[in-house]
Amino acid sequence: MRVRVEQTALPGIGVRHDLVTESGRRIGVVSHRNGRRDLVLYDRDDPDACTADIPLTDDEAEALADILGASLMLGQLSGLRQQAAGLLTEQIAIPAGSAYVGRKLGDTKVRTRTSASIVAVLRDREVIVSPDPSFRFEAGDVVVVVGTRKGLDGATAIFADSDPDG
Repeated sequence: MRVRVEQTALPGIGVRHDLVTESGRRIGVVSHRNGRRDLVLYDRDDPDACTADIPLTDDEAEALADILGASLMLGQLSGLRQQAAGLLTEQIAIPAGSAYVGRKLGDTKVRTRTSASIVAVLRDREVIVSPDPSFRFEAGDVVVVVGTRKGLDGATAIFADSDPDG
């Protein structure tokens, strides 16, 4: 199903983007000229009546976008996994004793060593999608990896290693 997003100019205020969900609910985001954003939920029977208006700080808006983007990405990866024989996704927690705590993603050489790819890192309530090679790991990060069973096992071993030179 294609989702239609309607954009409405709000003179003196900013712009409103609305979409109608498959269940018939209308939700939107009002982007004010001053940078403020409001998440709005409209009355089911009157699309012009707002039943809820939730102001979002920049951090909250970014976190919500990350949550929605990550869940969509993981859902797409799950669908891809079903289509591609032998392609799997796995979440690997980085233990406190890992040699890669405080080190850069590029230092792991996961893709070179295992042919698996790190597609996201979950940290606290934040989702870092497609981290670049300069991204630094912290204990407790959860790495989302895509690859073959052998590649995922190799990535798990890399992060579990307490001495990468040993």
